[in-house]
Amino acid sequence: MQSRRDWLRSSIGLGGLLMAPSSLLSAQERAAYRPRPLENIVRLSSNENPYGPSKVVQEAISTAFDHACRYPYQYSDALAEKLAKKHGVGPESIIITGGSTEGLKIAGLTFAHNGGEIIAGQPTFLAMMDYAKQWGASIQWVPVGADKGYDLDAIENRISSQTKMIFLCNPNNPTGTLLPAQKLKDFCQSVSQKTIVFSDEAYYDFIEEENYPSMDTLVRDGQNVIVSKTFSKVYGLAGLRIGYLIAKPELAAQIRKNVVAMSNVLAIAAADAALQDDAFYSFSLAKNREAKSKIYALLDHLKLDYVPSSTNFVFFHAQKDIRSLGPQMLEKGVRIGRPFPPFYDWCRISTGTLEEVNRFVAGMLEVYQG
Repeated sequence: MQSRRDWLRSSIGLGGLLMAPSSLLSAQERAAYRPRPLENIVRLSSNENPYGPSKVVQEAISTAFDHACRYPYQYSDALAEKLAKKHGVGPESIIITGGSTEGLKIAGLTFAHNGGEIIAGQPTFLAMMDYAKQWGASIQWVPVGADKGYDLDAIENRISSQTKMIFLCNPNNPTGTLLPAQKLKDFCQSVSQKTIVFSDEAYYDFIEEENYPSMDTLVRDGQNVIVSKTFSKVYGLAGLRIGYLIAKPELAAQIRKNVVAMSNVLAIAAADAALQDDAFYSFSLAKNREAKSKIYALLDHLKLDYVPSSTNFVFFHAQKDIRSLGPQMLEKGVRIGRPFPPFYDWCRISTGTLEEVNRFVAGMLEVYQG
């Protein structure tokens, strides 16, 4: 069997898995796109963008300090106008929130409190369901299919008179799966006649399928569909907490009554600048593809199955209990994703800078081949 040292010296068979010098960022790229520093413990557990805020956004934040003594309402309204134009809706259909997680929570609270039912796939992003349960909602869980994607037929069959909302995270977190475009649209059009469909599109920007539709198209058609978007992922603003919801005016008016955190002047300025920073947007997507390719190559080498991902993370069959793999990888300087029941032998790993991914590669080789 090839030793780890020999394998590291000869990564040609894996398409150059370890980073070649040409992949390193130039000084100009580092200044413009601001990769996070390499830490003792590499955190690849939260699906954060390892780059940003960009220099353009940083300058916008600095300028916005002059307005930090102001309440954010006027600035939020101006951003909502821009987002409304981007999505082809009126500004009354845009709700700025303190990260898209707040949007998920208040939507679930608004429509499913005091005994209302939410139907959701399992596993998926839990923020809406966990919060709604605290306000008296009940949750119907529908296991994902063999492909780790949503079983839309099973979800539709669960709808009852108690169902107030169906939650779709597409692409799904943690599995990284993407629903077929036409099937998704048909499902949302049909089911929104019976209940509200919530489409969490936090990872929409990472989709590589050409002309894949956002469900904002159904909002424009007046359907009972709510779409969430975030600046935390491709735009690299997770720490500033800003996202938004898109919904027809009648639904938006109900949700708006429950907004708690909203956002702030600095985050609003950052989001406004990020929308115009096409260079950073393209750079983030390119680096994400590069990092995923390295992760795929490693998993292929280790013969570990994985789900081809439409996100900035990869869900793979670790063949080890994640509750033991996590501490093992932490000893190697890498924090991986938490357990996602019932898939305790699967692992979610976020993409990072190429230096961070190299740390993950080295740690995995030691754990699996050491």
